[in-house]
Amino acid sequence: MRIRFLFGGAGLALAAAMTALSAGAEPVSLPDDPEAKGRAIAEETDRRNKGFGDTRASMHMILENAYGETSTREMRAMTLEKPNPDEGDWTLNVFDKPRDVDGTALLTHARILDPDDQWMYLPAVKRVKRISSVNKSGPFMGSEFAFEDFSSTEIDKYSYKWLRDEACPEPVADRTCHVTERTPLYEHSGYTRQVAWTDTTDYQPRKIKYYDRKDELLKTLSMTNYNLHEGKFWRAHDLYMQNVVTGKSTRLTWESFEFGTGLTQNDFSTSALQRAR
Repeated sequence: MRIRFLFGGAGLALAAAMTALSAGAEPVSLPDDPEAKGRAIAEETDRRNKGFGDTRASMHMILENAYGETSTREMRAMTLEKPNPDEGDWTLNVFDKPRDVDGTALLTHARILDPDDQWMYLPAVKRVKRISSVNKSGPFMGSEFAFEDFSSTEIDKYSYKWLRDEACPEPVADRTCHVTERTPLYEHSGYTRQVAWTDTTDYQPRKIKYYDRKDELLKTLSMTNYNLHEGKFWRAHDLYMQNVVTGKSTRLTWESFEFGTGLTQNDFSTSALQRAR
């Protein structure tokens, strides 16, 4: 399952994450075994997400503290699809506004079980900083999204288990969702597990709950306002991450998506970080 918080169109990551899915799919036959069924659901979502090539997108990031005070940032996101199943997608996320974050950029080369490669460009000091593999559970730029949320959610990064089927969360409560648990297999994850709601109608993810290293609920991601692009790729234009411990939240609202724009690996190098501004 590749949820791209495409600060580029997921990743985190996040991938966001965002998920592209094919429209008008045939009914899906799933195995009965809970583990096999959970993985099959993830594979079906991933299958519908293949073939987009590359994307560019723009968005607003709205930070809200526990007192309801907000601040807004503008960002651009780019993603390069890596067809090799042994590799993860590459993403580049660049802040444009406000002035104090202008030019700050995050580059992610997602991997499977090895630590993702991540670099951050800090314009104030004009240098590229590599993000340590043990620090990727920390908050990205003061948001409720962690660094690891900005990586595409590759299937083999997790083990899976189907839990139940139930009504999807609002605003599609009239539909049924598969509820699955996925456990990170990669080292240094900030999560012990995640519980995901996937729409059985079109296999779009609707909600994810993240549990911290104490296996307590940390935050919830809601994905709404899906739009169909290129006649076959769905994108959630509203991602809302709420921290249930601190009361803080971060909302990502996507404003545009472009597909097949000609991006290459050269656009996702560490030197490209400094040119992204």
